[in-house]
Amino acid sequence: MILILSTNPNISIWLFAVSRKNSPVKKKWSSMTEKITPVPEHQLVVPGRTKPYIMAHRGNKVLCPENTIASFRQAIQDGADILETDLHLSQDDVFMCIHDSTLERTTNGVGTVNAKSLSELKQLSASNGRPEFEQETIPTLAELAAILPADVALALELKTDSFLDEKICRQLVEELTTLGIRNRTLVISFSKARTLAVHHLAPDIPAGLITMSGLRPDAEMQIVGPFWPLLCANPFYMKTSRSRGQIVCPLDPTPDSRLNWYQRLRVDAILTDNPQITCKLVKKYE
Repeated sequence: MILILSTNPNISIWLFAVSRKNSPVKKKWSSMTEKITPVPEHQLVVPGRTKPYIMAHRGNKVLCPENTIASFRQAIQDGADILETDLHLSQDDVFMCIHDSTLERTTNGVGTVNAKSLSELKQLSASNGRPEFEQETIPTLAELAAILPADVALALELKTDSFLDEKICRQLVEELTTLGIRNRTLVISFSKARTLAVHHLAPDIPAGLITMSGLRPDAEMQIVGPFWPLLCANPFYMKTSRSRGQIVCPLDPTPDSRLNWYQRLRVDAILTDNPQITCKLVKKYE
């Protein structure tokens, strides 16, 4: 796993976190005393699938425009075990699957996602400049859930501080429950507070913290996902994680040249921009 380090802001690197009793972040949410009735707890386990799980980063963003129904369908066809996407809120509080807070990079629109209603957002093309995908629009969470097979999990990156609002967190949990995907959904973010806000309301939903640093696995974490060079920098990382019962998910959106190494380490999940290629290579190394 030796490569030039990437500083590309479009690369999503994540890990899941759970809070301890005395966590300062959890204390922030101690006023939220009314929890949503939990469903049976789940970890990073995808029934019927074998590890390492392949997690499709914004769908298959190589063959299709990122975070579109086309990219998610392609990733499912490729054999991905987990679909990763990003959540923003429309002006009328609908969960939208789009990475950026602004529309210019991936759509033919201008402005911010949260300044437009669902109907306005649905008028835009999310083709990212690819004419063959001109009809693709920004999906809602409900639209993504509608195509999600029963044996595929979902990782949601919470992109805005709207998810610090108990009302929005409750809306998300209730929607996941109604859609029937709560028991295979993970919430992740660069903000621990955002994910723990959801986790506090629904402890059965694993919460995750995206990080680019930390030579040692965080003892508070349920699942650790170090930016992959950290596994090189600390040869005891895997041993420490295993001794704590942590699941290790080295997050690397272009992992193909390191797959043999990952499988020798016996990692649990692998992130990829192109699940079609990664799935084939993983089988080759089995």
